[in-house]
Amino acid sequence: MPAKTAPHDVAGGPPAEAVTPLIRGIAVLRRLTEADGTLSPGALERATGLARSTVDRITATLARMGYVRLDGRDVVLTPGVMRLGNAYLAALRLPALLAARADALADELDESVSLAVADLDGVRFIHQATRRRAMSVSFRIGDLLPAERTAPGPLFAAEWTEADRQRWRSRRAKDPEDTSFPAVPPRAAAAADDFEERVERARRDGWALDDQLIEPGLVAVSAPVREPGTGRTACVASVVSHTSRHSAADLHAALLPRLRTAVAAMEADLREAAPPQPGPPPSGLATWTTASKHELGREFIESLARGLTVLTAFGEGRSALTLAEVARATGLARATARRALITYEHLGLVAPTADRTFTLTPRVLGLGFPPLSRTTLPRLAGPHLRALADQVHEPTALAVLAPGTAAAADTEIQYTAGAGAGRVLTVDIAVGARLPAASTSLGRVLLADASGPLPPALAEVRAQGYALVDQELESGLRSIAVPVRDRAGRVVAALNVATHPARRTLEDCVHDLLPALRTTADHLQTDLHTASRFTRVPPT
Repeated sequence: MPAKTAPHDVAGGPPAEAVTPLIRGIAVLRRLTEADGTLSPGALERATGLARSTVDRITATLARMGYVRLDGRDVVLTPGVMRLGNAYLAALRLPALLAARADALADELDESVSLAVADLDGVRFIHQATRRRAMSVSFRIGDLLPAERTAPGPLFAAEWTEADRQRWRSRRAKDPEDTSFPAVPPRAAAAADDFEERVERARRDGWALDDQLIEPGLVAVSAPVREPGTGRTACVASVVSHTSRHSAADLHAALLPRLRTAVAAMEADLREAAPPQPGPPPSGLATWTTASKHELGREFIESLARGLTVLTAFGEGRSALTLAEVARATGLARATARRALITYEHLGLVAPTADRTFTLTPRVLGLGFPPLSRTTLPRLAGPHLRALADQVHEPTALAVLAPGTAAAADTEIQYTAGAGAGRVLTVDIAVGARLPAASTSLGRVLLADASGPLPPALAEVRAQGYALVDQELESGLRSIAVPVRDRAGRVVAALNVATHPARRTLEDCVHDLLPALRTTADHLQTDLHTASRFTRVPPT
């Protein structure tokens, strides 16, 4: 049976020129997102109503693009799919301009702070500054919430047209329990339905509260960040807490003044921001899709791949593009780009403007972004470590400098992820274990990134880009490691392969293991750079 259309999904049939494989591919990405990033092909078949053969071809195409991976019997979203949401966030510019203010406010108040934009009659989050507590309060970037159950919602609704209000009433009538919003619990039967009154208060007061509307214990206070010139709401900043720390009245009395101070600074940042400098658009995408079609044959859906490249044509300095600009950026024929844009307009992913350009909408964030927005470096590394271990038939590991020891003489490393090789004689170091940094290849790579003069041995490691350690930690243990760098080029972790001297000589380690190790580090860095562009990726 085809999946029931959710109230916030597109209604009505597609236009004649829409690209059917693109519509189907987007449906697969949406269902994977709603399932927290993982579904079996059979479950995707049931959720989308598509034939199994169609699901298999779509997932093969998405895997080729690096948007999903086939993990045993499951289809799993990968960080590559975040390129779609990154294109929207880069074009929007608000996270880049305002995130530092939100983070500073979270530090000042010791509470979570979020930025959200309107998505039709919903609210979608574009930035989160969270606190590391056992009882944490935060939403994922890209999560969609019903406007009436949030603090930002009344502030956005204060600017709705009558058509907007009618769309909201229609959605509420079709889905009274909010079952189409996976990011929130179902609405309680006895929940207050005073949204329109709250909208009027927000219009009058210029701020709004969420007093446990989303779920018991969660409270928030919000204020609008207004666009320079128009005065319309660009986004809404919120301070979020729970009732064991603050009541809703406390938020208003104690935290709203500081929130408003931060909002005023955000608005000043928007007024003073220099015009964006467009970076280079993607290149060679059409050529790549053609080559993939030749290699994979009918298992690769070229129209789906080409359609998805259209979303990545947008970005910083390219927030509004004409049809011709989209075609040039992607290398697609104008007719192909036009049909993709028509399809996306139908799906609510792009919007036309009065000056014959197109812009991305917040709905793009619903294509895989939320499940991946809370990832960690060990989670990113896991699939790469397993693939490397399978390739070289040796155990692999990821490590970071142990907290609190980086400047000490007895600096240690902490293992954060690993993959075994299934050998009788193998290295078995548990995740979380700490070892002396100076005696391990992982540690020497991490120590070699320190600022200032280095001892000759570490200077050599930095110069050659790897560390090879022979039986210094333990007799019979030989290992080679390379660095993993963040978007700024800093070494944030190290990746290694361990072996026994009877299996590989030192020369074998350099000639056979090092190339595979470096390739794996490159792949992990690509995922890290994509995932961390607009989200924080903790190292542990």
